[in-house]
Amino acid sequence: MSFQDLGLIEPLVRAVAEQGYTVPTPIQQQAIPVVLAGHDLLAAAQTGTGKTAGFTLPLLQRLSGGQPARNAKGKVIPRALILTPTRELAAQVHENLAAYGRHLELHSMVMYGGVGMQPQINALARGMDIVVATPGRLLDHHGQRNIDLSAVQMLVLDEADRMLDMGFVHDMRRIVALLPRQRQNLLFSATFSDDIKRLAGDFLVNPQQVSVARQNATADLVEQIVFPVDRERKRDMLVHLIRERNWPQTLVFTRTKHGANRLAEQLDKEGIKATGFHGNKTQSARLRALADFKSGKLQVLVATDIAARGIDIDQLPVVVNYELPNIPEDYVHRIGRTGRAGSTGQAISLVCVDELGFLRDIEKLVRNPIAQQVIPGFEPDPNAKAQPIVMGRTVLHGGERRGGTAGAGGQAQRRSGASAGNGGKRGESRNGSGQGRPARTNPPASAKPPAQHTPGRSAKPATNTAKLPPERRADAWQGTAWVELDLPQHVRNGQGRSRRPAAAGAGLSTSANGNSHGFGQRRSGGGQRGR
Repeated sequence: MSFQDLGLIEPLVRAVAEQGYTVPTPIQQQAIPVVLAGHDLLAAAQTGTGKTAGFTLPLLQRLSGGQPARNAKGKVIPRALILTPTRELAAQVHENLAAYGRHLELHSMVMYGGVGMQPQINALARGMDIVVATPGRLLDHHGQRNIDLSAVQMLVLDEADRMLDMGFVHDMRRIVALLPRQRQNLLFSATFSDDIKRLAGDFLVNPQQVSVARQNATADLVEQIVFPVDRERKRDMLVHLIRERNWPQTLVFTRTKHGANRLAEQLDKEGIKATGFHGNKTQSARLRALADFKSGKLQVLVATDIAARGIDIDQLPVVVNYELPNIPEDYVHRIGRTGRAGSTGQAISLVCVDELGFLRDIEKLVRNPIAQQVIPGFEPDPNAKAQPIVMGRTVLHGGERRGGTAGAGGQAQRRSGASAGNGGKRGESRNGSGQGRPARTNPPASAKPPAQHTPGRSAKPATNTAKLPPERRADAWQGTAWVELDLPQHVRNGQGRSRRPAAAGAGLSTSANGNSHGFGQRRSGGGQRGR
């Protein structure tokens, strides 16, 4: 089957051929006819199987057959909106649109955060048919009335599961509420969870479902290998593998930004040109690092999971999990950076005893055990004990389960002592009921010295009450006198007179009958009463 057999017009077929593609992938064979027919679509495919072209090609064809949409001022406004979770994925989708639509009279742009808004505002002012955006930046532009979404005919949610993971569900709902009710909706994702199905039920109308692989599967062309190693020797093993196997390009994943920076610096000291790639980098620095990596100037790109979506590098030979992800689905997206578009690749995981629980969760997700190999000279210590993995204020327990009510590998717990395990109850400590920090109890009343108060003295809180006179202790307010205040009717609101502590030594004038003449004035004649 060819792209022409799918019903694509000649300019699109020619553009695809210029990119070096002649045979559509399975997801493209199933998705393109459904989109061209105007149906809503819910599609799941392995990462790297060409799902981006599965919606960009039919989207371009449907828009090319209509007239540009214009607002009341005659300016061209978008007819298609593509939402992505990350800047890198947005840039990649826009590159595909530009490449496939080069022979069509359609205009597209990409907008994301981390860069100035003015160039994006200028592009919108020129008139755009297609907008690729991250949810936050799109809402920023709409809030400033830079973009008109009233003519959107097609909505695409790409990597919708990642948007859910990143907490964009409320932003997505806000955006959908801004769009016309009559539109075509496409939801594409590499993984297919129950949350995605619920989201599809809210956004899609009688969708056609397409799935070219079982749920959460990994690409068949990716060889997966686990190398057991002690946690202290991971860096030495990585250096050994890069040099011995002569990898020209290596994408390495860590869990944290700090870990990515530290590993990149260590590799640089070993003579291996590397740099970090994560959310703390500016957008220009990330683009520069990615360009250097693609061109071969950088041998190693050390990234966090932000790079697991949207990085498309031709013929990337190997991906290394320097640290296993604590979320099993992230493993699928990490290794999906290699073995793309029919090429082969390797996914190497360096696993220490702390991460055996993570490995077990990953194998359960992909429904397949991962082959393990021990490298001579890097044999792990069989007596090593698993240690908790600290990530900021969160402690991840990824080692083997060792009795009690300890939860499965990858379960996060707070250091402050939230209950552990699936069977823990609220209020119990990490060590189980009755073994944690004792409950806080109040001393008996007889143990407290009686409070002493001096009327007329204001109370000021103090931390060391033992050295303060009684009238300055924190509980001295209990002896403060209260007085009636004459408040306006709109302030009292029918609730009677308010009361306010009397100010010490306030010599304010009052009337003969004891009524105060102003807001906050004291009575005269000893008309004070205790609380």
